[in-house]
Amino acid sequence: MANKNKNNITPIWESPLLNVEEASDYFHIGVNKIRDLTNGDNNPYVLWIGTKRMIKRAKLEQYLLGSYSA
Repeated sequence: MANKNKNNITPIWESPLLNVEEASDYFHIGVNKIRDLTNGDNNPYVLWIGTKRMIKRAKLEQYLLGSYSA
């Protein structure tokens, strides 16, 4: 099995979970807006690992594609 790169790091566009900064970079949305979108205990876009917020990339992407700004 061939590695995708030398450091065996998954590219951001293939990673199922992103931290807040990665999500901000990936979606081109500010960190504060990412935090606003992902606040709450029962948020379907977030996996909480202790106090660390991991964004479910595909779920948030699906939500954003269905959203629009007026």
